[in-house]
Amino acid sequence: MGAVTTIGVDIAKSVFQVHGIDAAGEVVFRRRLTRARVVPFFAKLAGCLVGMEACATSHYWARELIKLGHDVRLMPPSYVKTIREASEERHGRCGSDLRGGNQTDDALRGGEVT
Repeated sequence: MGAVTTIGVDIAKSVFQVHGIDAAGEVVFRRRLTRARVVPFFAKLAGCLVGMEACATSHYWARELIKLGHDVRLMPPSYVKTIREASEERHGRCGSDLRGGNQTDDALRGGEVT
């Protein structure tokens, strides 16, 4: 396992699920973080690609993570829901955002989504 290159964040009311993978797609970590621990956790990491579902609070968290040097991509809820349903059993809720397939890859990388 190498250094974290991509992180998926599942935002909830009080506890966030964070899932990091390396360049080879191997899981580096899976963590539950309370709101108070999100910024300190990301401050310790080198800048990387962070994907999360676009919602009311995701814009706030995106700005906070951008301040720390991360490249944040917000994905439409329809893409995240489809991916989550397809692979929730295989990878757990948060990991599904990162291993979902072409729509997620395109949304994270800023490409054209079909």
